[in-house]
Amino acid sequence: MKKRALLVLSNGLVFEGESFGAEGETEGEVVFNTSMAGYQEILTDPSYKGQIVAMTYTQIGNYGINHEDIESKDAPKVEGFIVKEYLDYPSNWRSDGALGHYLIKHGIVGIQGIDTRALTSCLRDCGSMMGIISTDARHTPAALFERIRDHSGIGGIDLVKEVTTDKSYKWHEKVWGYEGSSSNVRPLHHETIKVVVYDFGVKLNILRNLAAEGFDLTVVPAETSSAEVLEMSPDGILLSNGPGDPEAVSYGIRNVKALIGKKPIFGICLGHQILGLALGGRTYKLKFGHHGGNHPVKDLATGKVEITSQNHNYCVDVESLKGQAVLTHKNLYDGTAEGIRHAELPIFSVQYHPEAAPGPNDSNYLFRRFKDMITGGKYESQ
Repeated sequence: MKKRALLVLSNGLVFEGESFGAEGETEGEVVFNTSMAGYQEILTDPSYKGQIVAMTYTQIGNYGINHEDIESKDAPKVEGFIVKEYLDYPSNWRSDGALGHYLIKHGIVGIQGIDTRALTSCLRDCGSMMGIISTDARHTPAALFERIRDHSGIGGIDLVKEVTTDKSYKWHEKVWGYEGSSSNVRPLHHETIKVVVYDFGVKLNILRNLAAEGFDLTVVPAETSSAEVLEMSPDGILLSNGPGDPEAVSYGIRNVKALIGKKPIFGICLGHQILGLALGGRTYKLKFGHHGGNHPVKDLATGKVEITSQNHNYCVDVESLKGQAVLTHKNLYDGTAEGIRHAELPIFSVQYHPEAAPGPNDSNYLFRRFKDMITGGKYESQ
């Protein structure tokens, strides 16, 4: 017999559904993701720490879970999971098991059977808000609302400390099939190019793509000082994605500021926001964020449009950079900034995820651009 579950939002809206995954209660900022696939990657993306994710696609779980497609080194990072219809019998030759069992194993509370279209409409109209999922029959909707309505939210909280590595490590694994005969495989350069990766919540596929470009990678904890990084004599520095409010990661801003002008830098997602703050700019919170695998982004230099994967609630205000950096990419949904480059120094960043490949591989060129920026090569778009 399926167990009842409740989702209660901080504006008082209540959804009743069924429990799948772990039993119990969980709180978090509720956001919606418009991807049609990739739920395993979403669950394990460290950028979702502090958030409860609702999938807008109706059927989730149909291809199961496998050990190869996780995006973090240990457990899932989401606080909770919301779906319209959970399918308990996966059909996929790569599947190691069912999604529900995976959530139970890692203590992630899930709810299914609610009107996710109504929930998404609410979040679009009212903005992302705090919510609570409960499978405890003793707790009424009114009692749950009392607990969540005055929650201050996750703004200003340093969530990076909860997802970063606790010690430095080397990374060697490349993108699967890289050694094959695919026409888009580029030969590795023979020189060793050392890159230090700041782990603000790095996705593993970022590391795989960097390794595929031939980089010698060292991943370091988020609080590693700029002096320690420079002692490693890297040829370049990668600022990774991660969760939450960039202004709360004060040590990251401070260290990146000290590295500007010392080494080539490439920032992704939270790393992009931290770079913007380190350059003296500001960030602001979007109404309901960008979460999904279908966001069109225009490269202003080439005029080309990329279909991108995104997961962020904050945005860099390019005007606040006062000419230090210029806008390179723009979101075609709402016109917000999706990429910048420094006006003089070898530094650039993007707000979206070039490693995610949500069907197209439109954004893979950014890893090659980083390599060419370090080596002095001239990047060609095609």
